[in-house]
Amino acid sequence: MSVIPFHHPERPGSEFRPFKAWRHFQNLMADKEDTEQVFHIIAALRGRKFREVAGNFWHSEKGQRLLASNERLIDILDDHDTLKKLPAGTVGRAYVDFMEREGLSAAGLEAEYGKFTQAGTRFEDGIDRYGDRLRDTHDLHHILTGYGRDALGEQCVLAFTYAQHRNLGVGFIAYAGGFELKRRVAPSAPIMAAVREGHRIGKAAKNLVHEDIIALLKEPLADARKRLGIAEPVAYKAAHEAMRSGGIDPYNLLAAAA
Repeated sequence: MSVIPFHHPERPGSEFRPFKAWRHFQNLMADKEDTEQVFHIIAALRGRKFREVAGNFWHSEKGQRLLASNERLIDILDDHDTLKKLPAGTVGRAYVDFMEREGLSAAGLEAEYGKFTQAGTRFEDGIDRYGDRLRDTHDLHHILTGYGRDALGEQCVLAFTYAQHRNLGVGFIAYAGGFELKRRVAPSAPIMAAVREGHRIGKAAKNLVHEDIIALLKEPLADARKRLGIAEPVAYKAAHEAMRSGGIDPYNLLAAAA
């Protein structure tokens, strides 16, 4: 077993602070580009279920191999030159194409998380290691689920993630964010149906964070989706169609809201 503890003795026992989460959610609504608020909400509502899922994986043989090592997923996912050498149609090629098209990097998300951890909320235990893995594979979730980086796609990915890891903060942002889109931008589109579908798909699929990411990147995307049990997001596509029919660009909802 690793000398790294799963739960650091100085980590607070309670990770369910709804009033703190609500305060940070209000800050997020005031400035939707303030990613740091997302991490505060997730930490405030992490709860027992998330710790149970993370603990079960941490104490498994595979979990110890993947989580207790010093291997950084960021270094693998941001090595675009290596990923571009993979065959067309693989998860890794789809991922690097997506990241370069969107101007993203795994290190960029880590930098945003760094603003949150400056508050002394990191303990370098198994819970942090598991959270790192979940953070670093966020954009890989987009590739495997088929959800885009539009506002609804982000909520659906979070609903998928909530189903797999049971972090109440993630679920709260997914459903509250979906409700805001429904209320302010597209009341006639099946927004909440798409979010609920994301939750169902995530619940039925294998846990992506528990996968060997290096092996997964080499796998054909269609085969990986089938093996992992990831269904097609039908309601999400229907919501996009409904928005376009109403003259709303799903990838430019800020303009629609204005």
